[in-house]
Amino acid sequence: MQYKTNAPEDYVAQLPIERQAAVSKLRKIILQNLPKGFEEQMNYGMLGYVVPHSIYPDGYHCDPKMPLPFMNLASQKQYIAVYHMGIYSKKELLDWFKKEYAQTVRTKLDMGKSCIRFKKIDDIPYELIGELCQKITVDQWIDFYESAIKKQKKK
Repeated sequence: MQYKTNAPEDYVAQLPIERQAAVSKLRKIILQNLPKGFEEQMNYGMLGYVVPHSIYPDGYHCDPKMPLPFMNLASQKQYIAVYHMGIYSKKELLDWFKKEYAQTVRTKLDMGKSCIRFKKIDDIPYELIGELCQKITVDQWIDFYESAIKKQKKK
């Protein structure tokens, strides 16, 4: 669900009361663990963690006015979601995450390409999400992104 705001704090304040604590805790974990250079801002109506134009002036190829996206955090209708482009883009990171998740959480992993869905707040592996945040630096993400875009343009 998209909320109308330009401030992450306002986004959290607009959430249903039962989701506010979990999203606030996830937000705090993400901010504590993201490598230097990523920046929090509202992105696509969600909490976004991006490579700002000050670091990567080219921006996102789909819309260069937008910063390069990396992660998002959102309260959707049926679940809380963490979107992480690294697990979508790097098979070894996805494999690591699936293995660690299975060892950490008693419920089955519910995910799409980059979306990790948490239908039950009690099943959110906060520490594991923190570890996931640490796995890719800004420079690594830019290098990977640029190599993927160059491959795409050759096709």
